[in-house]
Parts: sequence; C-alpha cells; structure tokens
Amino acid sequence: QVQLVESGGGLVQPGGSLRLSCAASGSIFRTNAMGWYRHAPGKERELVATIAPGFSTNYADSVKGRFTISRDNAKNTVFLQMNSLKPEDTAVYYCNARLRRVVTDPWVEYWGQGSQVTVSS
Repeated sequence: QVQLVESGGGLVQPGGSLRLSCAASGSIFRTNAMGWYRHAPGKERELVATIAPGFSTNYADSVKGRFTISRDNAKNTVFLQMNSLKPEDTAVYYCNARLRRVVTDPWVEYWGQGSQVTVSS
C-alpha cells in the first residue's frame, strides 16, 4: 500500500511563508514526476508546480518567483516552499506523484490527503 502523507499547512499572514512536505511511503520501486496542485473554494483545481526526477521544474504563472518546489529522491519526498504569500493563495494543497511499486507495474498516480493553507490578516 502506497500513501502520500502531507504536512506543513496552516494559517499565515500576507507576505509570510510556509513550507509543505509530502512523503511517499510503502513499497516503491521508482518515482517519476511529483507535484503540487491546489483547490480553492469556487474554483477549479489548478497546477501549482511540478518537478521531474532530474529536478527540472514547472510553475504556474501565479506562483513564479514566490514558490519553490524541490524533492529528495532518496526519501521519495517533495517540498513546496511558499514565500510572499497572498490571500489568493488560500486553498487546499494536494501533492501528487507518479510511481511504480515494482519494476513490472505501470506508472500509477497517487494523491496526498490535502493541506489547508490560509493566508489572512
């Protein structure tokens, strides 16, 4: 059984910072792309950032220059450092990972449980 467990959400004032973490646990052969998505009330889920196994990254325009995605391949963990937070960043953040449990498995997408990030004064 593979699980993605998130930590690090919370309440922060505008201009503040938060760091999200997401660790994949269980029997894992290899992890491919990992990323973060967010879902705000009344809006569709949107991509925030992704990172490939070779550490190439992709960001939504709305977070470029403020958020940084990183990963630890040895620990199957992905991070999202969020700086200069704005009220419009308020959302539930979900981590995502494509991985194989064994060498003969297809790539399967997994999701974390979601972390509430609230930016408010």
